[in-house]
Amino acid sequence: MEKVKIAIYGAGGYGRELAWLIKASSRPEKEYEFVGFIDDDPSRVRQINGSPVFTLEHVVQTFPDVHIIVAVGNANVRERLAKKVLAAGLAFESFIHPSVIRSSSIDIGIGSTICAGCILTTNIVIGQHVAVLFHATVGHDDIIGDYSTVGPGACLTGSVIVGKRVFIGAGAVIINGTATEPIIIGDDSVIGAGSCVIRSLPPKSQVFGNPARPIPK
Repeated sequence: MEKVKIAIYGAGGYGRELAWLIKASSRPEKEYEFVGFIDDDPSRVRQINGSPVFTLEHVVQTFPDVHIIVAVGNANVRERLAKKVLAAGLAFESFIHPSVIRSSSIDIGIGSTICAGCILTTNIVIGQHVAVLFHATVGHDDIIGDYSTVGPGACLTGSVIVGKRVFIGAGAVIINGTATEPIIIGDDSVIGAGSCVIRSLPPKSQVFGNPARPIPK
């Protein structure tokens, strides 16, 4: 049986939900040992939901064999902290909840998390440190770039290419493209909760509504 020690970098909502999933997900072929949370603020070194909170420096010294998942909602912060973990010499862990329905033709990058109730169909590429949250659906031939977030209940239909650091809000839908003309969501875009995206978006777009339109600045 494989046994993996995990620490979560970030003790906010996403981190606490992920810790709960990890604690409940050990199975005969793979056992998880959750050692605690990591927070950069020394004043927050305490317990959260019965689990300790450490600084990164403490984890490096105390748990050199631990694997890290960066669970911070902000994509830019998630990227910065991932680079900090690499510089500290620690390894990352990907987490896929046992309830996830998926085919065998899926590539999931290191540090990414696929939460409970998600469906991933076929021929999908998910980058590094991506968060696919509860009950999201990712369709055929989709690509999701590094550090992006797919919110709870969101639906990416077929032939959708999502750039890096994209935030897709809860319940949002991106309609399907085609093999020759995929729907492309540019890097650093934000899609509001409940929106329906019917065409490609340039980088740094901020859209909302059905159909999704730019949010006035």
